[in-house]
Amino acid sequence: MKARLRLVYVLAVLSSAHALHAADASSLKPPPGAKVAIIVFEDLQCGDSARAYPLLAQAASAHHIPIVLYAFPLPMHNWAFDAAVWARFFDLKSERLGSQFRDYIYANQNRITFANLPQFVQGFGDENKVPIPSAYDPDGKLAEKVQSDFALGQQIGLLHTPTVFVVGQNGVSAPLVEAVSRDELNQLIDDMLKKTEAEVPRKRAARKNTR
Repeated sequence: MKARLRLVYVLAVLSSAHALHAADASSLKPPPGAKVAIIVFEDLQCGDSARAYPLLAQAASAHHIPIVLYAFPLPMHNWAFDAAVWARFFDLKSERLGSQFRDYIYANQNRITFANLPQFVQGFGDENKVPIPSAYDPDGKLAEKVQSDFALGQQIGLLHTPTVFVVGQNGVSAPLVEAVSRDELNQLIDDMLKKTEAEVPRKRAARKNTR
């Protein structure tokens, strides 16, 4: 099942390579209960994604906003898809464990290959006392989620990782692509928070004028 979905993913990449357009992330929204969020399309085999990951976590923590992660495993990276499926597996255990797994993979990125990825997964599981089943995605549901993430990135028009958006309830920032600057990211978050805060009095005034 997972192998078939991986093949579907590769064919989708090839068939739509010429149809990609400029990024249009207007469909992205913060998760329920959040006014502003950081949305990241990541590739666990991508060096730029590895460098950006701690900056994104720090910015989210400093501004008290959530991060929403989407898998966008690039076709030239031969173990990125499987690593994304494993990340989903650990996300099911807990959000904290999923985050720690990504940290672990990024930290060991230069040592991981397609052949030895299962050994690194087993090592992470052993360190965190999480049994690693031989059939960790028997019905292909986790692989389907990764494929769905990738399809969303294609729909938006993404080509590179990481691609980072700061989204509010009524707007989406310009993307940060590949190189993520701490200062630029913080500025985008500050601007979106201010925009969101300004929307509240305008909506209240509009409701008052309609009474």
